[in-house]
Amino acid sequence: MLIRISLVIAILAGLAAGALNFVKVKEKVETLATERNEWHGKFDKTDAELTTTKRDLDKTSKDLKQTQDTLTATSQERDKAVAEAATQIKKATELATKLTTTTEERDNARAELAAYVGTGYKPEQISALGKQIDKAQKALEAMADEKKILQLALNRKTAELERFTGPDKPVELPANLQGKIVVSDPKWEFVVINVGEDDGVLPYGELLVSRAGKLVAKVIVRDVLKGRSIANLMPGWKLSDVAEGDLIIPAHPAS
Repeated sequence: MLIRISLVIAILAGLAAGALNFVKVKEKVETLATERNEWHGKFDKTDAELTTTKRDLDKTSKDLKQTQDTLTATSQERDKAVAEAATQIKKATELATKLTTTTEERDNARAELAAYVGTGYKPEQISALGKQIDKAQKALEAMADEKKILQLALNRKTAELERFTGPDKPVELPANLQGKIVVSDPKWEFVVINVGEDDGVLPYGELLVSRAGKLVAKVIVRDVLKGRSIANLMPGWKLSDVAEGDLIIPAHPAS
């Protein structure tokens, strides 16, 4: 009987020890599972941050390359504008020299004609000299027109050059420049003006738009044609809708 009791007690003690070990093992397993989940969460977060960082790095690399390409293109445009401006200046100088020479030749021809008339030379001689004067006068007028065209081209190239060398410097337009809005597109925020290259309008020149003496908006010229100009509304300067018939004047008139 004593042996049975001892066996029962031993069995109960073993069961108690097993239950205790099971509880401890369960707690250990739960602790390990919790730590595993925490580390798994940290890993997922780190992996997501790494993916985001890599994507941002790729975007930054692309933006840097685009900026470098833009800088290269801008430098090339600047060099081209400088070269074209130098060519226009050279042509204008040569034309001014030719104009001076032609003027002198015309004046000399007139003086010779007066001398012939005063000295009584033959009519055919005077007629020939008169033809020379007419030819010189026409050449002078043609050169004056050519000089005007070259001056307009030179002004345009100078404005483009100043845009690259001094982007913050405003483009000056003739102080007496006046015109009207002939087309207004509120959706795309551009207007067409009835003055152009012959009137001294230059790309990137700024114009004030007014109606009944009140400021409506400010626009910047984007494209210049012979008798028309196309401009865009400048952000922050639209006080009212621009309409056909509104007046324009230079925002930065030349002194």
